[in-house]
Amino acid sequence: MEIDDNLGARLIQAYQRKLIDGCHILHHRGLLDAYGHLSFRHPLDPDVFVMSRSMAPGIVSSPDDLVEYAVPEAEAFDPSSPEGYAERRIHSEIYKRHGGVQAVVHCESDAVAPYTVTSVPLRACVHAAGFLGSEAVPVCDPAALYDPDNMPDVMERHANLAYELAKLFDNDNSVVLMRSQGFTVVAENLELAVMRAIYTQKNAAVQTAALTISAAAEPSGKSDMNKIRFLNEREALESANTTRWSAHRPWKLLVREVEASGLYVNYA
Repeated sequence: MEIDDNLGARLIQAYQRKLIDGCHILHHRGLLDAYGHLSFRHPLDPDVFVMSRSMAPGIVSSPDDLVEYAVPEAEAFDPSSPEGYAERRIHSEIYKRHGGVQAVVHCESDAVAPYTVTSVPLRACVHAAGFLGSEAVPVCDPAALYDPDNMPDVMERHANLAYELAKLFDNDNSVVLMRSQGFTVVAENLELAVMRAIYTQKNAAVQTAALTISAAAEPSGKSDMNKIRFLNEREALESANTTRWSAHRPWKLLVREVEASGLYVNYA
């Protein structure tokens, strides 16, 4: 279906506004600080994705802050575009491998980080946010993946590392942890990507609290994972579906929260 130029321009403007709102929401919720990023696949060209230039997400404020990239190479179409994020290949490799993905968030969350550097698995105990059934959320560890020319700073700035991360989203998985970095989520729209990021952080905080309480209740002082009632596979899957169809409901509230804070500006 062809879309006239005016309608196309309005559609892109709506996506740009949602991207900027999403950056502000994730900063307001403590999921993005000076680092991390959110992107969307271009609604009129699946071989293009859009994300902000290299800047703190909380101060992204205008379409002038956004850059269009080619999915195959993760390079900006406009050679005069401002500098982009070093880790933009996380987004390009996911979009390349997963045609149904329309939005990607990479977050660095203090609540989630401990589960990326310990042997304790993160599992679904509240809204599953796209967790893979009742299984542990997979962790991408770049340590065994570095090529000789890769900078070993645990950032998936190189295409080979981002490719390995993208593979972990196979089989409808929507959340992957990243050692010493946080996590990445994917979704079929921006609102759902933001909600999945928020609930991944909530899930990690609840699990940490449950482990702490479990340890306090045991004479040995050790937590027992078997005594925590995680969601079973059916509950996790249905919870993820509930998040999917209801993600639009809290969106206006989340946007209003950032508008009322006085910190954020959205000129899109």
